[in-house]
Amino acid sequence: MIRVLFVCHGNICRSPMAEFILKDLVQKAGRAEEFEIASCATSREEIWNGVGNPVYPPAKEELLKHGIACPDRHAVQLQKSDYDRYDYLIGMDGNNIRNMMRILGSDPEHKVHKLLDYTERGGDVADPWYSDRFDIAYRDIYEGCKALLEQL
Repeated sequence: MIRVLFVCHGNICRSPMAEFILKDLVQKAGRAEEFEIASCATSREEIWNGVGNPVYPPAKEELLKHGIACPDRHAVQLQKSDYDRYDYLIGMDGNNIRNMMRILGSDPEHKVHKLLDYTERGGDVADPWYSDRFDIAYRDIYEGCKALLEQL
């Protein structure tokens, strides 16, 4: 079983988009049984009284434009114990990586990566929360997930 955890700041836009895009890709490749795929946040900003907010509606709408369902899903925060559970902990940008390392403490097994580092161009997935460009986020995340799956 290959365990992949996508991470962003709030777990309502980019990381759940990556979770459901990769789930769709592995399903279409006939490899779904080989994977456990999830997502989480580095912050608690989208978690209130222990209950996480759902996926942000524009992110959900962008997934639906591409035929990807985004069932009932709520934000959760990255835990130090996730390091032992997952094989790949994949952040969307440099700030995510910095905050992931603050929570995890270290990365002795080199499991922590940025999503676009799996592509030829590298870089950060821009946060559509600020740009409102969920189409660009989808494009970048799809490209990163496709490249990641090719390497796995």
